[in-house]
Amino acid sequence: MRVRRSRRPPGSRRSDRYSLRRGIYLLPSLFTVGNMLCGFAAVLYAIHFQLERACWLILLAGLLDGLDGRIARLTRTTSEFGKEYDSLADVVSFGIAPAVLAYQWGLHGAGRWGWAATFLFLVAGSVRLARFNVKAGLADRRFFVGLPIPAGAGALTLMVLVDPEPLADQPQAVAASFFVFLVSVLMVSTIQYRSFKEWNLRRRLPATAFFVFALILAVFVFTPLPAMALLCAAYLVGGPVEMLIRKLSRRPAATAQQEAPFQVTSAPTPPNPEHP
Repeated sequence: MRVRRSRRPPGSRRSDRYSLRRGIYLLPSLFTVGNMLCGFAAVLYAIHFQLERACWLILLAGLLDGLDGRIARLTRTTSEFGKEYDSLADVVSFGIAPAVLAYQWGLHGAGRWGWAATFLFLVAGSVRLARFNVKAGLADRRFFVGLPIPAGAGALTLMVLVDPEPLADQPQAVAASFFVFLVSVLMVSTIQYRSFKEWNLRRRLPATAFFVFALILAVFVFTPLPAMALLCAAYLVGGPVEMLIRKLSRRPAATAQQEAPFQVTSAPTPPNPEHP
């Protein structure tokens, strides 16, 4: 006996594909929600002086922030909503959470300078995100204009995580406030920082480069905190150093172009009428 297959209505396949596509759009947004959740939990832990937990939650938020954009690109589900929602989550996780963490850690000992530095960090981070959204698609993908806010949040987080004991005296609090202010200036600056988006992990690497990557991975496994602090410090300094190198390399070329029109050229020798 043959079993007759029920015919599906003509629009059912299209609706199935539409529901699947809606589900795929949810996937990167769930990572963004996880990013925001980590930032909110970090604020709560920092308020109750559980600073180490707050630090690790901010670092976890940074990992989720890197995954949501990559997953959206892999699944081809990038959208304007996702970009704006990701920026709102970044304000919580990389703006408010590190500012509260640094203030609870010891910047409150600097008085007005402490809360002013943390508030300026929050303002600089939000301005950095707004500028990034406005210039998205117009700037060079190889570089970020200004220090990215996750890197700024990582700098404050590692500053606390390396020595989570609260600061005891006012000079240390003032020095930490100055560091927070310096990171804020780097975020709103026009210094170009490498995004490493042009790196292709599928290409073949020489044996030396593979050994260097393996060595870096081993250092991260055995000494994660010093390795992360050193890497973050190198990234902070790398942008200004690379900008200075570019300016110094362009200056000799510009000087040569300016001196070129004033060089005296010898006039051509007139022909001798006695010789053909």
